[in-house]
Amino acid sequence: MIDPAASHYDLKDTFASRRYFAKFQAIMQHMLRVAGVMEAEGQLSRDEVTILARYASSLTYTFRALSWKYLLVGRETGRFFGSLTVDGQDSGFPVAAELMSMANDAQNAQSHLASMPSVEVHKDKMVQAILSDRSIPTKLQFSLSQRLYYEELLKGELFWVRNDPEAEWLGEVGKRRRYRLHWATYDSQVNLPVIYMMELEDSGREALPRDAQRWPEVQAHLSAQALGGLKLVTIARGFDEDFSDLHPKRLRRFHLGPMYSHAYTRQNGPLRDVLAEAKAPDGQDWAMVWTEEELLSDHVIAEKAGWFSTVEREIFALDPMEGHLPDMGATYATRSIILPQRPYQVLEEHNPPGFTGVRKFVVSPSGRVLRY
Repeated sequence: MIDPAASHYDLKDTFASRRYFAKFQAIMQHMLRVAGVMEAEGQLSRDEVTILARYASSLTYTFRALSWKYLLVGRETGRFFGSLTVDGQDSGFPVAAELMSMANDAQNAQSHLASMPSVEVHKDKMVQAILSDRSIPTKLQFSLSQRLYYEELLKGELFWVRNDPEAEWLGEVGKRRRYRLHWATYDSQVNLPVIYMMELEDSGREALPRDAQRWPEVQAHLSAQALGGLKLVTIARGFDEDFSDLHPKRLRRFHLGPMYSHAYTRQNGPLRDVLAEAKAPDGQDWAMVWTEEELLSDHVIAEKAGWFSTVEREIFALDPMEGHLPDMGATYATRSIILPQRPYQVLEEHNPPGFTGVRKFVVSPSGRVLRY
């Protein structure tokens, strides 16, 4: 068996680490623009774009916090504090252990800040070291970076390994309430952020978000089933069977990544050659995959639930290609790739197999997005 950790490596160089974080912050902004294009084309609603934008913003805040934590990596700070560990083979993202460690730091952020000098005191001491001692205040820079890291953690709104479900009101269908639930996870098996959305009908007596019994159970159930290795139909059927008065009508899953970069990842396949040949400048040497899966309810059947009662069970629409594709456990699956212009030109010139049906979004530093 292959050890997944064998593809992990540490960013121990200061400039490489800073370029990495700058690259990801730019990619998150491009993703928001791509979502806007998908909304204009009718593939996403305004509310769905808002949800995706919220999680993309949370990822941005997470990367910003990590960038402060590892700002002085590779420099002699007088204290060993490690370096960012990246999954260089499967995802290009930081490993899930980085987010777990950050969650622990967030629990103690207030106490750390209470024992640290303020930002102004740090700056005054650094100026004094530069002017009076004629030395580079590396230790003070490190101390300041850690303070800014803990301040960022206290601001909240970060993307964690588990982001619990939330409910949004959609209206009513007959006597039933309609909700859209959304939640997200950082899949520790592949080190990728994954976002879920479920539209359901509620036939219970109490509104789901106000139900003190059902709502915590729903949150715990969905969080436990948020595994990238599970098919959507498995998740939806399990939910349908466990909650007889909640009826899932649509389930979607968005995989953000992998991110490929000739400078940071060691992926196999055609994208490696494309990025190598493109020789794009810093900030444009990357490609980001975006995969969307969707499962729709086709119809409902009645199933006995005792001697005198029945419950509704959803029958989900599967395999629209009539067996010509492998069983993916979803009604539809769409793959997209987001990349700058130069890598896209090389990709089109080579036209490698497997990319014919992939939607391509080409982005520019100015923010323009073109779809091919």
